[in-house]
Amino acid sequence: MITAVVVGAAGRMGKRLVALIREGKDLQLVGAVERAGHPDLGRDAGEIAGVGTTGVPLVDSVETALRGAQVLLDFTAPAAAMRDLEAASRAGVAVVVGTTGLSETDLARARELCVRIPCVQSPNMSVGVNALYGILAQVARTLGDGYDIEVIEAHHHFKKDSPSGTAERMAQVLAKALGRDLGQVGVYGRHGIVGERPPKEIAVHAIRAGDIVGEHTILFGGMGERIEITHRAHSRDNFAWGALRAAAWVVGKPPKLYDMLDVLGLKVP
Repeated sequence: MITAVVVGAAGRMGKRLVALIREGKDLQLVGAVERAGHPDLGRDAGEIAGVGTTGVPLVDSVETALRGAQVLLDFTAPAAAMRDLEAASRAGVAVVVGTTGLSETDLARARELCVRIPCVQSPNMSVGVNALYGILAQVARTLGDGYDIEVIEAHHHFKKDSPSGTAERMAQVLAKALGRDLGQVGVYGRHGIVGERPPKEIAVHAIRAGDIVGEHTILFGGMGERIEITHRAHSRDNFAWGALRAAAWVVGKPPKLYDMLDVLGLKVP
């Protein structure tokens, strides 16, 4: 079995990872980490996740938890995720990063660290979402410039970053398929007298409400018709299962920064 550490183990995603690792047969939990001062430090990670005793206490030191680990799974915040990646790189431990909101500077640093270790980084570990990227590229190329593109994402009110990393990735895929520079044509929300919509604009809108796990709708609007493609996550388990699939895949791979498309053997044209 592959030995794994979960960072952010008392969070919403972390608890599901702990629970599913316990249920599965491919990974063994050997470490669980939370921030310094967390009220659950010292408690059994399985009890925090509601799945019984695992014998793994919640600690606040990534370095300590990494001893004897083969892979680290991180669902925290950007600054914490980068510190954890630094620690894993020093320890020679593979990493799966599902943390969203990483900047271009963060990703550049991640590529530097991945000359020593393999890492899967993706803002969305869902198999369905990653399969959707290729479909979006194909639809965009087929429809061409005659259709307006709007990306609408909805998440729970606890989510800190906006737009979601998944929505941003979808916008990038669409822009590339159409030969556009997202930095030039991307629009994030609208307010006031904005004028007529430019024909090559790609807009991204964020909704934050209640306990929405995650929804992404891509609207292609033409004159006389519109096409809507929607992915709805009903449970965090689909993200967690994807992350565990990535963890089992990345151990033993050559040092490099990978994404879920590599894990699934998919390519976005």
